[in-house]
Amino acid sequence: MGKFLTTLDVRLPSESSEWVVDNPLVFVSDLLGTITVPEGFTTDFASVPRLPVAYAIFGDVAHAPAVIHDYLYSETVYARSDCDAVFLEAMEAAGISWWKRRMMWLAVRAAGWAVRSKKE
Repeated sequence: MGKFLTTLDVRLPSESSEWVVDNPLVFVSDLLGTITVPEGFTTDFASVPRLPVAYAIFGDVAHAPAVIHDYLYSETVYARSDCDAVFLEAMEAAGISWWKRRMMWLAVRAAGWAVRSKKE
């Protein structure tokens, strides 16, 4: 199982919908090795539909794993499947329950292609 070496430190600038990483976020992945999200990277965290039930269950969780996932998608160096696997690994390291992390992983596997294709 992977491990976070630092904690997430972000801020939301006024008039912005994206958060800014203030200090590097470091995650050691069993799959990809050390991943460092640099200071200044922007994220919207997990893109959970704003439907009341879905957001109540899956919204506002897994922020650090979502930042790692957003960063890996933005770099376009790794296969999407590897990025999604690291997201699952990071959620486990963050203590997200098995069923929530599985559902969130399934969501990125099903719909992540749309986001990733815009980056490539």
